Amino acid sequence: MEFLQLRCFVTVAEMLHFGKAAQHLEMLPASLGRQIRLLEERLGVRLLSRTTRNVALTEAGSILLPEALEIISRVERLETRLRDHKNQKAVALRIGAIDSAAAGLLPQLLPQFRDLHPEIVVQLIEQKTIRLLPKILSGHLDIAIVRPPETPDRGLEFHPLFHETAVVACPEGHALAEYEEVDVQQLADQPLIVPDRKSRPHSHDLSMQLFIEAGLSARVVQIAEEKQTIVNLVGRGMGIAIVPRWASRLGVDGVRFVPLRMPESPIRNKLALAACWMRDTKDPARDAFMELLMRNIGTIAETA
Repeated sequence: MEFLQLRCFVTVAEMLHFGKAAQHLEMLPASLGRQIRLLEERLGVRLLSRTTRNVALTEAGSILLPEALEIISRVERLETRLRDHKNQKAVALRIGAIDSAAAGLLPQLLPQFRDLHPEIVVQLIEQKTIRLLPKILSGHLDIAIVRPPETPDRGLEFHPLFHETAVVACPEGHALAEYEEVDVQQLADQPLIVPDRKSRPHSHDLSMQLFIEAGLSARVVQIAEEKQTIVNLVGRGMGIAIVPRWASRLGVDGVRFVPLRMPESPIRNKLALAACWMRDTKDPARDAFMELLMRNIGTIAETA
C-alpha cells in the first residue's frame, strides 16, 4: 500500500464525497478515483460502495479505516519530528505566487535572496489568488504574490507592487503575429480563449471588459482554467488569448506574444500585483524578502 492511496481513501471515507475529497486534497477527481482503485486492486477488496449519488464504506473499508488513520497519524508525527530536527537551525519562509509571478518575478529574486540569506529555507507554492489568500489566513503561507481582490479580507495586508503588461498570444503564422503591437479593435471577430471566471476572475474580466469598453463583442470559443492550458491551446491553433507578458516564459512552442495597447482606464488594474501577508504579524524572514523585492522593484517591473 502506498501512503498517498491511504490518504485518499481516508479523506473519501471521512467526507463520503469524491468531489469534496478531491478539492480538499487539491487533486483532480479522476486522479483521486484512480488512487482508490489501485488500493482496492492491491488489497483485492472493495473499500467503497459508489453510486451516482452516494458513497459508503464497505465492510472491508470499515475495517481498514481506523488502521489507515493510525498509519497516517504515525507517519505525520514522524515527518514533523524529522522536519523539526532539520529546521532547528534553519528559518522557513513559505511563499505563494500566482503562475505569472512564479514564472517572471520569483526567478529574478530568489537566487539573490538565497545568497543574502542562506539560513532561510524558501518553500514555494504556485496557485491562483483565490487559493493563496486562504492559505495566508490559515497560517500555511507567510507571504504571497497575488492579484489584489476587489473586496480584501480585513485580516490581510496588501502591499501594491506594479501592473503586468498584457500581450496577445497568437499562433505563429497568424496575421496578428506579424505586428509589433495590436489594439483590441484588431481582435474583433478573432476566436478567443478566456480563463474560467470562477478560478481566474481578474484575467477573465480583463479579456471581456476590453471588448465591452471598445463596444465590441468577444467571440469566445473556449474557456480553460490553467494559463498553461490556454497558451497550449493557442499553440494548437484554436484561437488567441490575452495573457500577462510573463506567460511567454511558459515555453510553449508555436506561440507568438504581441504587445497589446491598453486603454487608460481602471481595467489596467486587472493585471495588478500585490504582496500579501497576515495583518499585524511580525516575521523577520518575510521582511527580508520584502526589503529585497522593493529594492529591485523597478528592474523587475520593467520585465513584467
